[in-house]
Amino acid sequence: MEIKIKRLRAEAVLPRTANPGDAGMDLCAADTRFLHPGKYGLIPCGFAMELPAGTEAQIRPRSGLALKYGISVLNAPGTIDEGYRGEVAVILINHGHEGFQVRVGDRIAQMVIKKVEQVDVVEVEDHSNTKRGEGGFGSTGV
Repeated sequence: MEIKIKRLRAEAVLPRTANPGDAGMDLCAADTRFLHPGKYGLIPCGFAMELPAGTEAQIRPRSGLALKYGISVLNAPGTIDEGYRGEVAVILINHGHEGFQVRVGDRIAQMVIKKVEQVDVVEVEDHSNTKRGEGGFGSTGV
């Protein structure tokens, strides 16, 4: 699979995996931001991309930032649709107790490319029954 990348800022670091076989490509900040505890901000990555038809990009938190600093992706996983051609950016939130400095080149999130099934919505009067039925939140116990 091929993803076409257009660099929008000279300081942009293009997405890449750290190791062969990794699912997620690192996304890096292309601007400097300070996130106060409990606050969030949009961090640009400095590139635009063209995804293959039938795919999406999922933007996910980095586990190390979450564990060490309480930094996460606010709308995790964020979705970038195949038709989007604007600058890729990440909404980071600081769930930690200390301020967090984002610097140009910092790895701030990861991007996973997934195939997407297109579906047709069909309205019906009723649907089939299952053992679970309408049992929802907590219906199977702790």
